Amino acid sequence: MTMTRSFPDDFLFGAATAAFQVEGAAFEDGRTASIWDAFSRVPGAVINADNGDVACDHYHRYRDDVALMKSLGLQAYRFSTSWARVRPDGGAVNPKGVDFYSRLVDELLEAGIVPWPTLYHWDMPQALEERGGWTARETTDRFVEFAVTMHEALGDRVPTWTTLNEPWCSSFLSYTAGAHAPGRQSVRDGLLASHHLLLAHGRAAQELRARGAQVGITLNLTVADPVDPSDLEDQDAARRIDGQFNRWFLDPLRVGAYPVDIVSDFRAVDEAAVAEFESAVRPGDLEIISQPLDFLGVNYYHGELVSGHAAEEPPVGGEAPTDRPTRSPYPADEDIHWHDRGLPRTNMGWEVQPEGLTRLLQRVAADLPGVPLYVTENGAAYDDELVDGAVDDPERTEFVRAHLSAVLDAIERGVDVRGYYYWSLFDNFEWAWGYEKRFGIVHVDYATQQRTVKRSGREYARIAAERALDIPVSAY
Repeated sequence: MTMTRSFPDDFLFGAATAAFQVEGAAFEDGRTASIWDAFSRVPGAVINADNGDVACDHYHRYRDDVALMKSLGLQAYRFSTSWARVRPDGGAVNPKGVDFYSRLVDELLEAGIVPWPTLYHWDMPQALEERGGWTARETTDRFVEFAVTMHEALGDRVPTWTTLNEPWCSSFLSYTAGAHAPGRQSVRDGLLASHHLLLAHGRAAQELRARGAQVGITLNLTVADPVDPSDLEDQDAARRIDGQFNRWFLDPLRVGAYPVDIVSDFRAVDEAAVAEFESAVRPGDLEIISQPLDFLGVNYYHGELVSGHAAEEPPVGGEAPTDRPTRSPYPADEDIHWHDRGLPRTNMGWEVQPEGLTRLLQRVAADLPGVPLYVTENGAAYDDELVDGAVDDPERTEFVRAHLSAVLDAIERGVDVRGYYYWSLFDNFEWAWGYEKRFGIVHVDYATQQRTVKRSGREYARIAAERALDIPVSAY
């Protein structure tokens, strides 16, 4: 016996990609190196020394790819624009780079698909990194120029813009852990990058909103739970993960202040780094950062179960086993230990925790009352195999269904969730993992560029067409 759960009439079903992960054409038509082109060539930084030179060749195949999206019934396509393609080296506008996105938008609109651009998904021009990257305040000036360029080109057809994708990754994972480009390992650099990224968001939002755009930002967020809610050390571990991962970005956006407790934690680790960070936060910065959002994108993959006590068998994490050493992205990570909930795990080693998405959406809605939410990324990697022209991926199929049900749970509890964008439309370049992990609802044969819709993709298309989920009563 099943029950049918319907989505709101205006709910958007979409899928997401990022420029560096799918476009390829790395050095064509005026595009120059991004930090990921440089980082992927550092020995040991990316598994198999993979790079984004070809990726999914979306740059050349976008018309066929849009036709595929239409066949799946996607209502929206979340893509990112390559800074290194549009303003190579952070300099003058490259007309051929702008023209690609104009043609892509036209193709999407012709297919009846909403274009949903993200300005920055981690592909800063390498030339800007060599001038300081996100640790340099000047980079915010260059980002605003890039944002205005894109809006001038597409703003007549694209009303909704996302400034940044996952600034936690492009600051602490990239400048403190060194696991992502540009690969620095510095508490100071991560702190400076985090502030300048948020400032870039705020300044670009001002410029685009003045031109009539609706503007938001996408954060990757988690639910951090203590193993024992009554244990003070477990409580503190959960507080510090929530603070360093969630509140460090949510609080400046919502109340115009960095969380005091986390600043104190960071100061205990590196007083000089915090002093420089505080000097970088100039009068007026937080007012710019905290201007009202038209929407917030929420990226969710899994929660965190943490303790102040070591686990007997620490769970396997999702870090790429690269040869190049990295460090923790959490500056204040002393005596934080991750534990296993006993849930199924994806091929990334991440636990499948749909109810965490419901709780997260409720928490964010409470933090940002009145701000519409979109699940802008949610997905899973599994070891997919192409057999006789088909990919049967029952685990991902169930992952999609379970997380869409979790979104419905949040909506039924009063949360204003207006869309869901599966990550990712295609198998693609998965950063330090290279091409080892497949997240797509569409399989890509990287040798031939053949696209094959997986079972999960067909199921997602069916749900989008029916705008409803059939749930076994026993599972609800």
